[in-house]
Amino acid sequence: MVRMTEIVEMLQKMRGSVYVFPLNNECRTKIWDIEKDIKAALGIPVINAGVEECLKRDHVICIIKNRAFRPPPEATVLLVSDDATILGEEVLPHRKKEFLEKNKEEVVWLSEEFVMYPERTGNLKEMFVMPPVSFPEVEQYEGVTDVVSCSPSAPSDMMLRQMHGYEDDPRLASILIGFNSSTIEL
Repeated sequence: MVRMTEIVEMLQKMRGSVYVFPLNNECRTKIWDIEKDIKAALGIPVINAGVEECLKRDHVICIIKNRAFRPPPEATVLLVSDDATILGEEVLPHRKKEFLEKNKEEVVWLSEEFVMYPERTGNLKEMFVMPPVSFPEVEQYEGVTDVVSCSPSAPSDMMLRQMHGYEDDPRLASILIGFNSSTIEL
């Protein structure tokens, strides 16, 4: 049986962790209320599927982190058509070389870390999707299942940091990690 305090302590010891805490139900509700109304520039909808999945889990932990924290293991932003065609995606710096070696499609770099696929077409609507991302450090615990992580939107991130005494600081950000466990001891 794993204790919640063990997971929190492990996450707190990760390089770049500033503060780690489990979310209570009130905080989870506030995050959901904020996230459901987020829109991107130009009116393109933003679907934070990662937050949706995290909040469905039995347990959610928040990490307030700085820039020294490890990069995510997978892309955290996709541009998707309503028929599920990926029209663009984040290419993380530590995966850029592999992407360039494996990708055979024409791409347009919109930034150092985001590509568009000009030859791909989808249906009528486009949306930014922030998918759930794995979090291997938590997946290692016996009895812990369905682990997902995500970055909440800027308003949710700000609310989380302010609730715990952290001022608006562009060097800080939050990550949510959700998981299920029938054997965890709180």
